[in-house]
Amino acid sequence: MSDTPLAVDLERLQRDVDGLASVGRGDSHAIYRTAFSDGDMAGRDWLKARMDEAGLLFRTDGAANLFGLLGEDKSGPCVLTGSHIDTIPGAGHLDGALGVLCALESLRVLRERKVELQRPVEMVAFSDEEGRFGGMFGSQAFSGLLTPGMILEAADSDGVRLADAMAERGLNAMDALRAPRAPGSIHAFVELHIEQGPVLDRAGVSIGVVEAITGLFRWEVTLTGAANHAGTTPMNLRQDAFQGLAEFAGQIDRVLEEQGGPRSVATIGHVVLSPGAANVVPGEARFTLEVRDTDADVLDALGHALRRTLSAIARRRGLMFEFSVVSEISPVPCDGGVIAAIQESADALSLETLRLPSGAAHDTQMVSRVAPAGMIFVPSREGRSHSPAEWTAWDDIEKGANVLLNTLYRLAG
Repeated sequence: MSDTPLAVDLERLQRDVDGLASVGRGDSHAIYRTAFSDGDMAGRDWLKARMDEAGLLFRTDGAANLFGLLGEDKSGPCVLTGSHIDTIPGAGHLDGALGVLCALESLRVLRERKVELQRPVEMVAFSDEEGRFGGMFGSQAFSGLLTPGMILEAADSDGVRLADAMAERGLNAMDALRAPRAPGSIHAFVELHIEQGPVLDRAGVSIGVVEAITGLFRWEVTLTGAANHAGTTPMNLRQDAFQGLAEFAGQIDRVLEEQGGPRSVATIGHVVLSPGAANVVPGEARFTLEVRDTDADVLDALGHALRRTLSAIARRRGLMFEFSVVSEISPVPCDGGVIAAIQESADALSLETLRLPSGAAHDTQMVSRVAPAGMIFVPSREGRSHSPAEWTAWDDIEKGANVLLNTLYRLAG
């Protein structure tokens, strides 16, 4: 590799970031590109046009993932990079999109500079990472993790089925079963992403080298007691479902301290009390519990401990307790070789780095099942993401893009 690191064209990258941000933009600068919506389809058209302009060989697969290939005359496993351009409703402009646009810019530089590569380099924009129909649909299809049942059952919060939403766009959702890449066809995968948390910003560090991506389990929990008059039912005779929930919430820190690790987090994010009247003792409390960690054994231990805690509280308070598993995602470590390539590229650019986990799930989590994979983080100002306030300084974006570009060069050269 040359002693002089490669560099992106920041002005061109800025134009791309601003250009894609204008697609699907609604009120208050919020962006609406949920999977297979009008905004998403317009974003796909915009991206395809940029790939064509860059001289990349464009193609799409059965999951409607978008690919741009550099070095189609080379054989053997490719180096793949990218992320996603779909968004949550009312999103910011960088989540996912920045990784795709930095991938595009990196491939443009490699082509324009006529950099000698030993392997083809390819970019990708995966479909429905954000979860309109469950999350990471495109990367799961790419990695061969989908089943016919998963596709047919997938629906959004309004009851719109994935199959129907894709059919409206002239796509067949079952074609996703033909999207898996052949074993051994990917030499390495690298995803650049905003951190979506405050760690890099508070540390004043521009580059995060991701060591592992968190796993999680999410439960829907129901505590059932007895609804009764709030004035005439003595406290010691109540079967108050909310009091059971409150006691359980107060025990979470203890369980994390005893059974968790330094990266363990747990969240009760949604609560519904029934019957929900001011003068009635709640007879039912339904709530979500989500727990995350980068260690599968720690997640398992936390699950057992939290079940025991819920059971003990329910028994003591005369409540019934049940739960259903809504989601389970296994944690994955990033590949040591990819981590080394990222670190070496940052060192060559004289950039300080910070090793950290990803507390959010990403497409890398799925791709890592079939290829060596790693991630580069750039700071999120004040840790903000999934909102129009999402922002990363241009200087940090340039540094991250240059680390990605030189990492691709190392992996493909």
